[in-house]
Amino acid sequence: MKVVILCGGIGYRLKEETEFKPKPMVFIGNKPILWHIMKIYAHFGFNEFIIALGYKGDYVKNYFINQKYLVDNFTINTKSGSVRFHKDNGNKDDFKVTLVDTGQETLPGERILRIKDYVPETDEDFMVTYGDGVSNVDIGKLVKFHKSHGLIGTVTGVHPRSKYGLLTIDKNKIVQKFSEKPVLSEWVNGGFMIFRKDFFSYLAKGEFEHNAIKKLINERQLSVYVHDGFWHSMDTYPDVDNLNKLWNDSPEWKVWK
Repeated sequence: MKVVILCGGIGYRLKEETEFKPKPMVFIGNKPILWHIMKIYAHFGFNEFIIALGYKGDYVKNYFINQKYLVDNFTINTKSGSVRFHKDNGNKDDFKVTLVDTGQETLPGERILRIKDYVPETDEDFMVTYGDGVSNVDIGKLVKFHKSHGLIGTVTGVHPRSKYGLLTIDKNKIVQKFSEKPVLSEWVNGGFMIFRKDFFSYLAKGEFEHNAIKKLINERQLSVYVHDGFWHSMDTYPDVDNLNKLWNDSPEWKVWK
């Protein structure tokens, strides 16, 4: 089953980083968040990716084309152009990546539609996620859940983090507790979605993917895989900072070894 990763957005709220590179290429540790997402899927045996490119898509292409040169030591003969690689520095990723330019200003729904020809006819389903969120969701269980329900689509429901510190006050308006950006009890779509190929017929040019998802809801064709575990999106620079701290201290999304 192919995994489609939406990597075309500009990421206005992360301009400190995205002025020069696309949002999925913002580094967490010494790797872009896109790599972290791919490692999650590959851990569960899904290592064939379709990357839907847009804003600064060449940056992503160059990363994969030149990855070996960036990771390993090598000697190059500038006259002949021959290259001899030295010690293997641990680049053990096993990804098969199809990079598709889906347009600079294209909305996410149309981006999914534009990769339709890259999903094999023999595949009944395909997965979709965003290029800015990580989780310890069990992809294997997600796939089983989707297939057991037999609906067109499945999204992963997660608890979002508050962007603000929350106050708990008593009847006299005295603060009893302050919670710094806690995880909320509500549910949101955390990405990590699966669709039957019928979903392509619900997508349209110039639309967000939400429009197609709403159509599925109206037809009772959307199920939710509930994930109570770790999930973290990367929308702002404080999110980048927090993810880097977690990567150094306790990276709960690191399900691979």
